[in-house]
Amino acid sequence: MWKPYLEMIALHCPNALNILDRFHIVAKMNKAIDEVRAEEARRMRRDGYEPVLTKSRWCLLKRQENLTDKQRLRMRDLLQYNLRTVRAWLLKEEFQQLWDYISPVWAGKFLDQWCTQVMYSRVEPMKKFARTVRAHRELILNYFRARGQFSSGFVEGLNNKAKVIMRKAYGFKTFKATEIALYHALGKLPESPSTHTFF
Repeated sequence: MWKPYLEMIALHCPNALNILDRFHIVAKMNKAIDEVRAEEARRMRRDGYEPVLTKSRWCLLKRQENLTDKQRLRMRDLLQYNLRTVRAWLLKEEFQQLWDYISPVWAGKFLDQWCTQVMYSRVEPMKKFARTVRAHRELILNYFRARGQFSSGFVEGLNNKAKVIMRKAYGFKTFKATEIALYHALGKLPESPSTHTFF
Protein backbone atom coordinates (compact mmCIF):
# COMPACT_ATOMS: atom_id res chain seq x y z
CA MET A 1 0.00 0.00 0.00
CA TRP A 2 3.06 2.24 0.26
CA LYS A 3 2.80 4.77 -2.59
CA PRO A 4 6.55 4.90 -3.55
CA TYR A 5 6.60 1.08 -3.74
CA LEU A 6 3.53 1.04 -6.02
CA GLU A 7 5.07 3.75 -8.22
CA MET A 8 8.33 1.79 -8.60
CA ILE A 9 6.47 -1.41 -9.49
CA ALA A 10 4.45 0.51 -12.11
CA LEU A 11 7.65 2.02 -13.52
CA HIS A 12 9.82 -1.12 -13.66
CA CYS A 13 7.14 -3.79 -14.13
CA PRO A 14 4.33 -2.14 -16.11
CA ASN A 15 2.67 -5.48 -17.01
CA ALA A 16 2.75 -6.87 -13.47
CA LEU A 17 -0.49 -7.51 -11.61
CA ASN A 18 0.04 -5.85 -8.24
CA ILE A 19 -1.93 -7.73 -5.58
CA LEU A 20 -2.62 -6.44 -2.10
CA ASP A 21 -2.31 -9.54 0.00
CA ARG A 22 -5.11 -10.62 2.30
CA PHE A 23 -2.68 -10.73 5.23
CA HIS A 24 -1.85 -7.01 4.98
CA ILE A 25 -5.47 -5.95 4.61
CA VAL A 26 -6.57 -7.95 7.66
CA ALA A 27 -3.56 -6.69 9.65
CA LYS A 28 -4.55 -3.09 8.88
CA MET A 29 -8.12 -3.77 9.97
CA ASN A 30 -6.95 -5.44 13.20
CA LYS A 31 -4.87 -2.36 13.94
CA ALA A 32 -8.00 -0.20 13.57
CA ILE A 33 -10.00 -2.47 15.90
CA ASP A 34 -7.21 -2.41 18.47
CA GLU A 35 -7.19 1.41 18.37
CA VAL A 36 -10.95 1.47 18.99
CA ARG A 37 -10.63 -1.00 21.88
CA ALA A 38 -7.72 0.82 23.54
CA GLU A 39 -9.36 4.25 23.26
CA GLU A 40 -12.71 2.98 24.57
CA ALA A 41 -11.07 1.08 27.46
CA ARG A 42 -9.23 4.27 28.50
CA ARG A 43 -12.43 6.30 28.30
CA MET A 44 -14.39 3.74 30.37
CA ARG A 45 -11.65 3.64 33.00
CA ARG A 46 -11.53 7.44 33.15
CA ASP A 47 -15.33 7.73 33.47
CA GLY A 48 -15.50 5.09 36.21
CA TYR A 49 -17.33 2.37 34.26
CA GLU A 50 -16.79 -1.37 34.75
CA PRO A 51 -13.64 -2.38 32.81
CA VAL A 52 -15.38 -4.87 30.48
CA LEU A 53 -12.74 -4.51 27.75
CA THR A 54 -9.77 -5.59 29.84
CA LYS A 55 -8.14 -8.81 28.63
CA SER A 56 -10.27 -8.83 25.49
CA ARG A 57 -7.65 -7.83 22.91
CA TRP A 58 -6.99 -11.27 21.43
CA CYS A 59 -10.67 -12.21 21.57
CA LEU A 60 -11.34 -9.33 19.20
CA LEU A 61 -8.35 -9.83 16.91
CA LYS A 62 -8.47 -13.60 16.42
CA ARG A 63 -10.70 -15.27 13.88
CA GLN A 64 -13.76 -16.89 15.44
CA GLU A 65 -12.70 -20.44 14.57
CA ASN A 66 -9.36 -19.90 16.36
CA LEU A 67 -10.82 -18.74 19.69
CA THR A 68 -10.32 -20.89 22.76
CA ASP A 69 -13.34 -21.90 24.85
CA LYS A 70 -12.48 -19.25 27.42
CA GLN A 71 -12.22 -16.59 24.70
CA ARG A 72 -15.58 -17.66 23.22
CA LEU A 73 -17.23 -17.09 26.61
CA ARG A 74 -15.51 -13.72 26.88
CA MET A 75 -16.77 -12.73 23.42
CA ARG A 76 -20.31 -13.84 24.28
CA ASP A 77 -20.21 -11.54 27.33
CA LEU A 78 -18.76 -8.64 25.31
CA LEU A 79 -21.44 -8.88 22.61
CA GLN A 80 -24.10 -8.01 25.18
CA TYR A 81 -22.76 -4.44 25.44
CA ASN A 82 -23.44 -1.63 23.00
CA LEU A 83 -19.82 -0.57 22.58
CA ARG A 84 -17.99 1.01 19.68
CA THR A 85 -15.50 -1.87 19.97
CA VAL A 86 -18.27 -4.42 19.48
CA ARG A 87 -19.57 -2.50 16.44
CA ALA A 88 -16.03 -2.47 15.00
CA TRP A 89 -15.70 -6.22 15.60
CA LEU A 90 -19.04 -6.90 13.88
CA LEU A 91 -17.87 -4.87 10.88
CA LYS A 92 -14.65 -6.91 10.82
CA GLU A 93 -16.60 -10.18 10.87
CA GLU A 94 -18.80 -8.97 8.04
CA PHE A 95 -15.70 -7.97 6.03
CA GLN A 96 -14.48 -11.60 6.16
CA GLN A 97 -17.23 -12.47 3.66
CA LEU A 98 -15.20 -10.64 1.01
CA TRP A 99 -12.77 -13.56 0.71
CA ASP A 100 -15.60 -15.95 -0.22
CA TYR A 101 -16.21 -14.17 -3.54
CA ILE A 102 -14.77 -15.50 -6.79
CA SER A 103 -15.80 -12.74 -9.20
CA PRO A 104 -13.96 -9.40 -8.90
CA VAL A 105 -17.18 -7.62 -9.92
CA TRP A 106 -19.21 -9.06 -7.03
CA ALA A 107 -16.30 -8.61 -4.64
CA GLY A 108 -16.15 -4.96 -5.69
CA LYS A 109 -19.88 -4.50 -5.08
CA PHE A 110 -19.54 -6.05 -1.63
CA LEU A 111 -16.52 -3.82 -0.89
CA ASP A 112 -18.38 -0.67 -1.91
CA GLN A 113 -21.44 -1.58 0.17
CA TRP A 114 -19.27 -2.46 3.20
CA CYS A 115 -17.30 0.81 2.97
CA THR A 116 -20.54 2.83 2.79
CA GLN A 117 -21.83 1.03 5.88
CA VAL A 118 -18.59 1.75 7.76
CA MET A 119 -18.70 5.44 6.87
CA TYR A 120 -22.04 5.67 8.72
CA SER A 121 -20.72 3.76 11.75
CA ARG A 122 -19.14 6.77 13.54
CA VAL A 123 -16.15 4.60 14.50
CA GLU A 124 -13.25 6.76 13.31
CA PRO A 125 -10.41 4.18 13.04
CA MET A 126 -12.72 1.91 11.01
CA LYS A 127 -13.69 4.87 8.79
CA LYS A 128 -9.98 5.52 8.21
CA PHE A 129 -9.55 1.86 7.22
CA ALA A 130 -12.55 2.13 4.84
CA ARG A 131 -10.98 5.20 3.19
CA THR A 132 -7.76 3.20 2.71
CA VAL A 133 -9.74 0.33 1.19
CA ARG A 134 -11.49 2.74 -1.20
CA ALA A 135 -8.15 4.27 -2.21
CA HIS A 136 -6.71 0.82 -3.01
CA ARG A 137 -9.90 -0.79 -4.32
CA GLU A 138 -8.46 -1.96 -7.66
CA LEU A 139 -5.35 -3.46 -6.04
CA ILE A 140 -7.53 -5.39 -3.59
CA LEU A 141 -9.72 -6.67 -6.44
CA ASN A 142 -6.56 -7.92 -8.20
CA TYR A 143 -6.59 -10.68 -5.56
CA PHE A 144 -9.80 -11.97 -7.19
CA ARG A 145 -8.53 -11.39 -10.74
CA ALA A 146 -5.59 -13.65 -9.87
CA ARG A 147 -8.15 -16.11 -8.39
CA GLY A 148 -6.39 -16.10 -5.02
CA GLN A 149 -3.51 -18.15 -6.46
CA PHE A 150 -0.77 -15.79 -5.38
CA SER A 151 0.33 -14.93 -1.89
CA SER A 152 3.14 -12.73 -0.68
CA GLY A 153 3.75 -15.10 2.23
CA PHE A 154 7.03 -16.32 0.70
CA VAL A 155 8.31 -12.77 0.19
CA GLU A 156 7.21 -11.78 3.71
CA GLY A 157 9.11 -14.74 5.14
CA LEU A 158 12.20 -13.80 3.14
CA ASN A 159 11.97 -10.17 4.28
CA ASN A 160 11.61 -11.23 7.90
CA LYS A 161 14.64 -13.52 7.64
CA ALA A 162 16.67 -10.68 6.09
CA LYS A 163 15.66 -8.31 8.91
CA VAL A 164 16.77 -10.83 11.55
CA ILE A 165 20.13 -11.33 9.83
CA MET A 166 20.66 -7.58 9.49
CA ARG A 167 19.85 -7.15 13.17
CA LYS A 168 22.45 -9.83 14.00
CA ALA A 169 24.90 -8.03 11.70
CA TYR A 170 24.69 -4.92 13.87
CA GLY A 171 28.27 -3.76 14.35
CA PHE A 172 29.56 -4.82 10.95
CA LYS A 173 31.62 -1.92 9.69
CA THR A 174 30.76 -2.23 6.00
CA PHE A 175 27.69 -3.05 3.99
CA LYS A 176 29.74 -5.72 2.18
CA ALA A 177 30.03 -7.73 5.41
CA THR A 178 26.26 -7.49 5.93
CA GLU A 179 25.69 -8.48 2.30
CA ILE A 180 27.88 -11.58 2.72
CA ALA A 181 25.95 -12.53 5.89
CA LEU A 182 22.69 -12.21 3.92
CA TYR A 183 24.03 -14.35 1.05
CA HIS A 184 25.16 -17.05 3.48
CA ALA A 185 21.89 -17.23 5.36
CA LEU A 186 19.42 -16.74 2.50
CA GLY A 187 21.38 -18.48 -0.22
CA LYS A 188 22.62 -21.32 2.00
CA LEU A 189 26.15 -20.79 0.71
CA PRO A 190 28.86 -23.00 2.24
CA GLU A 191 30.62 -21.47 5.22
CA SER A 192 34.38 -21.53 5.56
CA PRO A 193 35.76 -24.07 8.05
CA SER A 194 36.21 -22.80 11.56
CA THR A 195 39.74 -21.88 12.68
CA HIS A 196 39.10 -23.47 16.09
CA THR A 197 37.75 -26.83 17.12
CA PHE A 198 35.47 -27.16 20.08
CA PHE A 199 35.12 -30.31 22.16
